Amino acid sequence: METDLVGVNIEDDRWQALDIEALAQRACGATLQHLGIDPQYFEISLLACDDTRIADLNAEFRGKPAPTNVLSWPAQDRARPGEHPLPPKSDPSGMPEELGDIAISYDTCAREAVESGKDINDHVTHLLVHGVLHLLGYDHISDQDAAIMERLEGEVLGKLGISDPYRVQDT
Repeated sequence: METDLVGVNIEDDRWQALDIEALAQRACGATLQHLGIDPQYFEISLLACDDTRIADLNAEFRGKPAPTNVLSWPAQDRARPGEHPLPPKSDPSGMPEELGDIAISYDTCAREAVESGKDINDHVTHLLVHGVLHLLGYDHISDQDAAIMERLEGEVLGKLGISDPYRVQDT
């Protein structure tokens, strides 16, 4: 029995109009596939919420009582500063492994998309790719780690037909 990679809990109905479930399956699946990870053996939980909810989560887990666009909680620590994290191992005979949880705020995503002149679907897709990379142990604390993560984001988005958000676009 095949299960969806992403289990989505929609707390803010505005996400319905974007079809957040389809966006999440596509973005998260593409990220894993790009890294050579078979999505069928893994699960991700996504909370599609608003600024009030994500601000509460940000305060509780990061000590920052303000809204943000996306938050991630990896199920396992795979980070290796300065290099690629250890990939998750799949167990084809067992239940899918939980990679972790992601929360994303409609208010902040919509505002950022408008401010940057980006399509909201493309921006949300980027943030979901970003969140999955965090679940896999990537981060952007050091310049070296940020460069690795940003390069991967650009590669995954390119495969999805979305411009690299870190490259200056010619006008």
